[in-house]
Amino acid sequence: MFLESSRYFKIKTADVVTRVGRSIKVVTLRRLPVITGKATIMKANDRLDIIAQRQYNDPTMFWHIADANSELEANNLVKKTGRIITVPET
Repeated sequence: MFLESSRYFKIKTADVVTRVGRSIKVVTLRRLPVITGKATIMKANDRLDIIAQRQYNDPTMFWHIADANSELEANNLVKKTGRIITVPET
């Protein structure tokens, strides 16, 4: 259901019935691992996909950076110039 590079690839799914009786498949909650990495200061026009390309040679791994900073909306990490975020080693 998810690409191997997705943060949800190994997460279990469940079938849920909505209030109107429709059956849908949902992703169960996942625990964020404790991640260490390099402190990085965000500059104007920084983008997580570009940072991930430089760090991991794969722009789709931007979510590793979001997870390391416990950010639900990944793009919030780059909105404020000067913000210090953690960029994981791997």
